[in-house]
Amino acid sequence: MAKYRKKPIVIEAVVFYAETSCMMKLSKFLPFKVEVFEEDGKKYFIIPTLEGPMRATEGDYIIKGVDREFYACKPDIFEKTYDFVEK
Repeated sequence: MAKYRKKPIVIEAVVFYAETSCMMKLSKFLPFKVEVFEEDGKKYFIIPTLEGPMRATEGDYIIKGVDREFYACKPDIFEKTYDFVEK
């Protein structure tokens, strides 16, 4: 079986929390309006992705991909995949 390595690219990301300062940062980052919902005490919003709608819950990283697409990533996966570069 062939093996592959992920290309070293720099991405932009913001952590989603439904608090004012985070929502302001998120609204500047995303090209669409964010509407926050709550279910079972957990806040979330829907991201339109290339594969269809995706739910982003509080604590998820919102990533801008290489083709300027957006998607959510759970914190544990994000931390295994990415290293901090700069602010």
